[in-house]
Amino acid sequence: MRVFVTGATGYIGSAVVRELIATGHEVVGLARSDTAAAALTTAGAAVHRGCLGDLDSLRTGAAAADGVIHLAFSRNVSDYVDAGKLDVGAVEALGAALAGTGKPLVVTSVTLLLAMVAPGCRGTEEVPPVPGSTAPRIAAENVVMALAEQGVRASVVRLAPAVHGEGGRGLISRLVDLACERGVSAYVGDGANRWPAVHRWDAARLFRLAVEAAPARSILHGVAEEGVPLRAIAEVIGRRLRVPVVSLTPDEAGCHFEFLADLVSLDNLASSDLTRQRLGWTPGCPTLLPDLEADPRFATCASAPETTDDPAPRGNQPDPGCCQAMAEQPTLG
Repeated sequence: MRVFVTGATGYIGSAVVRELIATGHEVVGLARSDTAAAALTTAGAAVHRGCLGDLDSLRTGAAAADGVIHLAFSRNVSDYVDAGKLDVGAVEALGAALAGTGKPLVVTSVTLLLAMVAPGCRGTEEVPPVPGSTAPRIAAENVVMALAEQGVRASVVRLAPAVHGEGGRGLISRLVDLACERGVSAYVGDGANRWPAVHRWDAARLFRLAVEAAPARSILHGVAEEGVPLRAIAEVIGRRLRVPVVSLTPDEAGCHFEFLADLVSLDNLASSDLTRQRLGWTPGCPTLLPDLEADPRFATCASAPETTDDPAPRGNQPDPGCCQAMAEQPTLG
């Protein structure tokens, strides 16, 4: 199968490209820069120049493929709503190129939306997107459902927020960076709220299985662990960085976590039972906490003190004046 992949040089996308090539597929990756093009060539993929805003390029790439995996998402923290609109436009363009062909289109979403759509519940693949919603990610899921009625084998993969593995980036990596920068590893309240987790290589295999065999209108969950308490994550980060582990109030969290403040308070318990049954997907990579314990990147935190065994005094809490605008935002997956 010739698969067109957007976001092909990202943290998850690069793993998807390698998974596809290793299982005999031909990959064409979207590249907006010479650096991205070179990375694709090195990985053994063909290059299609363009970007999310270049809808003609997206349509051309999709039309020449046997299937599409859409992973790209704008990282512009200044306007997440506009990033969502850009995503919807890209999904519509990709779907228009595949309409009436029966070819697969796999679109990336996030399990975090379940904490808003079905708060307090164990989110399953049977929780549909809210009809007519314009919220980022949810709106794209609605487009996917509509495309399935237009002769596209369209499906959604909702990724856990804690995607982890070697060379980690995204939300977990940002928590590590913040602990380095602030000198404390934090959680909100009692830290009992949970995030699901998945290793990037297990996620990559799920995307490959989806483009190969997911039925139209499928909602799949890239979830290996249903829920890891945020306090447990903070404790591992604090131990590895040798910084205090502290509880923050919601007001304090806004300063410490910046754009992650709302997300780190969400309880996002999510299941992948139906995904495993439908596609025979069985995650087999290390789980989140052991993976963090073994991560060699912690040694690069220059701000970590030599040792600390005592709980943090209140003086080690983040300074309310510390908040600064971020240039980029990780994908909410």
